[in-house]
Amino acid sequence: MAGMRLALFATFFGSLGCAGSAAPAPELREIRQLTRDGTHAEAYWSFDGKKIILMAQREGDKADQIYELDVAKGSLVRISNGQGKCTCAYYLPDGRIVYSSTHLSGAEPPPRPDRTKGYVWPFFREFELFLREKDGTLKRLTDNDGYDAETTVSPDGKRLIFTSHRAGGMGLYTMAPDGSDLRKVTQRRGYAGGAFFSPDGKWIVYRAFYPKTPEEDAVLERLLTERLLEPTKCHFEIFLARPDGSEEKALTANGKANWAPSFHPDGKTIVFASNMDAKSPGRFSLYAMNVDGSGLRRLTDHDGFDSFPHFSPDGSKLIFISNRNGADPRRDLNIFMADWK
Repeated sequence: MAGMRLALFATFFGSLGCAGSAAPAPELREIRQLTRDGTHAEAYWSFDGKKIILMAQREGDKADQIYELDVAKGSLVRISNGQGKCTCAYYLPDGRIVYSSTHLSGAEPPPRPDRTKGYVWPFFREFELFLREKDGTLKRLTDNDGYDAETTVSPDGKRLIFTSHRAGGMGLYTMAPDGSDLRKVTQRRGYAGGAFFSPDGKWIVYRAFYPKTPEEDAVLERLLTERLLEPTKCHFEIFLARPDGSEEKALTANGKANWAPSFHPDGKTIVFASNMDAKSPGRFSLYAMNVDGSGLRRLTDHDGFDSFPHFSPDGSKLIFISNRNGADPRRDLNIFMADWK
């Protein structure tokens, strides 16, 4: 979603040591590492549970590209064209893939944000959403002078939900897989992103920042003007709503950075990442809670970065991104998989 911008990890995690991982919660068993030799993020299962789609920057890549991992074979193949910068890939039920890329704006990736601005996530206006057919051809789905990314797919494959900077704001939209029937979801002034559908398609869960003070209003205005998100100043909470944006309610209210939520296939559990218990803002752990926000429990206790949790279709496995076991915790981000009790 866009999730965390890989190129900025070196800035944010520069002070982290290479800490080992503590014992996980009882729900997680036998954590094992699936990737090496690169910076990997946003890994999501295919609907048949045989493959994982992800973004990564590996040897030879100038910026993040889209890769596909065959779980049984362990083979990792780049499926994007190597141009520009890519983010936020997700499968449709039939195996087609949606992701965002800047390649139409040039083969070179867009310039990184000025590091004097501190730790920020850039919302590159060049990101457009594409549908990758099974034969590898790409269909452009958006044509908007603004950020279009953080896309996931409804269980029946009939709707895409994504984050877009358009109409003077930054929020959630849905549309058909062919790019038609665009509908605005979130209506409140703020930022909302990283949305996932519930297994029955009746709900969405996402992160949102809705300003409550003049200071937070100023942060939002700077976000929209500079197209830069400051996650340590924007207090993301996890929200639940209907796919049309109705019945919105907050599931967390801790004033920290809560993000990357997704559902267990049973529809009863939501997992997400948060720094609510961290000694510094850059350390994130995995948490789980019931769909009404009750039953909060911590799943990982690694003194570093754990995020982007996503369940296998049968609910027996959880994959996530972590810098555990990395020689350089600023760059060695990999996919890990655990059995789910």
